[in-house]
Amino acid sequence: MTKFKICGLRDISHALTAADAGAEFLGFNFVPGVRRQLSEERAEAIIQEYRQLRGSGGPGLVGLFANQPLEDVNRIIARCGLDLAQLCGDEPTEFWKQVEAKVIRQVKVRDDGPRDAAISEVLRRVDEVVSQGHIAMLDKHEAGSLGGTGRTFDWAIASEVAARYDFLLAGGLTPANVAQSIAAVNPWGVDVSSGVETEGVKDTDKIVAFAEEVRRVSESPVQESHQNS
Repeated sequence: MTKFKICGLRDISHALTAADAGAEFLGFNFVPGVRRQLSEERAEAIIQEYRQLRGSGGPGLVGLFANQPLEDVNRIIARCGLDLAQLCGDEPTEFWKQVEAKVIRQVKVRDDGPRDAAISEVLRRVDEVVSQGHIAMLDKHEAGSLGGTGRTFDWAIASEVAARYDFLLAGGLTPANVAQSIAAVNPWGVDVSSGVETEGVKDTDKIVAFAEEVRRVSESPVQESHQNS
């Protein structure tokens, strides 16, 4: 089954809903100034309660960071007991090596030029991530934007990358289009945040619907044939 990550969680109830729905990863945002930012104290409280209720197994807990000092990233990882760090800024490869957790590296995809050039660039960047043992996440490039844009990009680019590498597909996914994205791209996993919100707040029904759509298309005969090809 295609894995999925629910990102931008801000309370225990939605974290539990995502975990119970089968999420592979739960994301908590520590990027300063963004709408979904959590304080260290709030995140620690949510994660402690989650661990008390669900134990140490289950989804990987991911902290989102962007252009923050390494010592801050590693302090938050240790304090909150995070399993992974998602880097959404301009952090160089030397920075990744010093993060004290497995890394999810966001790769921004430009689809406003020739497709072949975009594919070549994304393949180069994904190879750089994967070759160091990390996880790549493909998201739409948008000038001046850190983190997710909430907008889709040309999935034909992602499909070419999926033929060679595992990655998480992000960017504008919702319960209404995630099945289409999986059928078109065949990614290792998908990521969603704003697509399971209503008026800027996580929506339990949408989280469950997203999970059900991922499961439905992953288990369909056509998708199984595609994945085994």
